[in-house]
Order: sequence, then structure tokens, then C-alpha cells
Amino acid sequence: MARITLVSPAVNAALRQVRFDDARLDESAARRARAAAGALPPHEVMFTAPSERCRGTAKALGLDAAVVRELRDLDVGRWQGRSLDEVARVAPEEMAEWLTDPAVAPHGGESVSDLVERVGSWLESWSGHGGPILAVAEPAVVRAGLVHALAIPAETFWRLDVAPLSVTELSGRSGRWNLRCGRPLTAAE
Repeated sequence: MARITLVSPAVNAALRQVRFDDARLDESAARRARAAAGALPPHEVMFTAPSERCRGTAKALGLDAAVVRELRDLDVGRWQGRSLDEVARVAPEEMAEWLTDPAVAPHGGESVSDLVERVGSWLESWSGHGGPILAVAEPAVVRAGLVHALAIPAETFWRLDVAPLSVTELSGRSGRWNLRCGRPLTAAE
């Protein structure tokens, strides 16, 4: 049985501003991640998404994690670097379409459905691994993993909230996953 723990990264300026951007952790976020390092569940294999935010969180957590391209964030194409509010002002119809139809990518990047397929393939590739796996991944990747693992409609993607420095645990075998979600990663545990 596989046990895969997904850790969302610490919050940074881009997440606070709801900006489609990858930025380093600020010192406050890195400090929170370092304080939470002792609360990590046991793990044998460690991965991180390639973003600065995820790699910085993994480093602050004391992980020697391999960078995995399959765990990269949702590609938002030409919206990269812009805030959600800015995109909503200049392209309201495209934004509305993107938020309601998981098969579209009006920004020229990746659709939510494509992200769910990519992350689902990665999860399934590790479903036969016997030891615990830990991966630091962007909130969109965690949501995509949940959509896949629970076989829920991709339309629910945007309705799943993933808090910074939270733990989502999946266990099971290919095609049959169980979920334990939303546990905060705090030093008090």
C-alpha cells in the first residue's frame, strides 16, 4: 500500500497577492517552515515541485528532496506574473471560462483537466511503492491529486482549499485511494 503525503508550501508574497508567479519564501515564511519541520510524518522518499516556493519550503523543512517536474504548478501561459484581479479586469470572459470549464486553457497554458491527468499519472506511478513518500507541492497540484485520487469531477478543483504548510495524506493502491486532508503542519504536533 502506498502512503503519499503532500505538503503545501509556506505562504509567500505571490500567494498573499494571489499572483500567478513563483517567488522565493520571505524570511517569515521560511521561519514558519523551519519551526514545522519536526511535525513531518515519517517518510522514506522525498520530492519537491520545481518552483522556488516549494524548493525553499523543502529546504526550510530540512528535506533533501528530489525535484520532480510532474509536480510543477499549473501552467497559466500568458497570465504568468499577473494577479488574479488584473486578469479578471482585462479578460473577464476568459477568466470565467477558465474557472468553470476544466477542459479549457484560454491563457495558452495548461487546462485543469490536463493538470489532473499529469498529477494523477504521477500518483499512480508511485501507487505500488511500499514506503512512505513525502512531496512538497503547490496548492493546485495538491487539489489535482485530490480530484484524481477521489475520482471526483474536475469541476470541483476550484472548490478545494489547500492551506499553506498543510498536510494531505493519500493511502491506498492504484485506483483506490483514501484521504486524510487539511492537517496543519505545526511545531506543536
